[in-house]
Amino acid sequence: MESDLYEEDHEAFRAVAREYVAREVTPHLDHWEKQRLVDRSAWLAAGKQGLLGLTVPEEYGGGGQSDYRFRAVLVEELAAVGATSLHLGFSINEDIVLPYLLDLGTPQQKSRWLPGFTTGETISAVAMTEPGAGSDLRGIRTTAVRDGDEWVINGSKTFITNGIQADLVLVAARTGVWDGAVELSLFVVEGGVAGFSRGRKLEKVGLHAQDTAELFFDDVRVPASHLIGTEGRGLPHLMERLPKERLSIAFGAQAAAEAALRWTMDYVFERRAFGKAVAEFQTVAFALAELETEVEAARAYVDKAILALNAGTLSAVDAAKAKWWATDMQNRVVTRGLQLHGGYGYMVEYPIARAFADARVQTIYGGTNEIMKEIISRDIAARRRTDGG
Repeated sequence: MESDLYEEDHEAFRAVAREYVAREVTPHLDHWEKQRLVDRSAWLAAGKQGLLGLTVPEEYGGGGQSDYRFRAVLVEELAAVGATSLHLGFSINEDIVLPYLLDLGTPQQKSRWLPGFTTGETISAVAMTEPGAGSDLRGIRTTAVRDGDEWVINGSKTFITNGIQADLVLVAARTGVWDGAVELSLFVVEGGVAGFSRGRKLEKVGLHAQDTAELFFDDVRVPASHLIGTEGRGLPHLMERLPKERLSIAFGAQAAAEAALRWTMDYVFERRAFGKAVAEFQTVAFALAELETEVEAARAYVDKAILALNAGTLSAVDAAKAKWWATDMQNRVVTRGLQLHGGYGYMVEYPIARAFADARVQTIYGGTNEIMKEIISRDIAARRRTDGG
């Protein structure tokens, strides 16, 4: 799909990304799905090509580039071949964990952890969700108690993306109660520390190559210097960075929908039935018209949101709109695309089948789409009160 979002530098970056995907990703997709894990070699190769740690300052080996359009290019190239699991792994590093380290990290923390994000040597995870706490982070039960120059962490997390391979985990834990409200703080737990263990690799409906896991913290001791940001300010720290996380999900959904539409068009124009291309039947032609219109309309909003993110003006409400609309749209497009493939759409060898399974979780993580609508509706009500309506 043509977009006015990109400039010459972005297209030059695309050439590098496309070559990386062709050489290091596409040949291994089936193998990763079967072993339910993306090989580390894919991360290291991406680091070598300068595709990772784009926002990391040059002094730590990164690109020092805050323009999110470069990330968007890589997302599109991964989506084009159906590499959703690898895209999600990269997104955890680039769009979720890195902003905390960049915005809140001390010089010592940055020196210790940022270089690995640029080389692909560090795979990270963010540990928020618990068996009893999903979208409502105030329900977190994991605790961190100060003991001299250390914090002692106890609790468990679930549905953690990159959980099996993560070298660095950003953990949200309760550190106190103030004025009746739970105070959360954020900590970095490095892989291999005593008391930190990983449970089973979770079996999911889709994203089979993504190493999603349960994590356990049993008297895990981390230095006081591993506190990220301000003690007790974990929830505000999280809220401040949710717009980028949700836009990342929205753009991933957009890129996946565009890829699914391309695969579907290729199929229906090549597939013949009753002496003519399937695309010549009115019901199919009208379906394509509807799908293309949906995808292009969503693209306009998501592109606008990316430019707002670059300008520092993307609001939590607009990010919520992008997240729920784009992920709902993705599921509609992929579902209809599979239907238009007929029986072949149900065969895993066709990318539309894998895309169908991978898409379903998009409306759930990063805050369910029901939560997104709650955020939007509260904003509408607040504006009505302010306007006297």
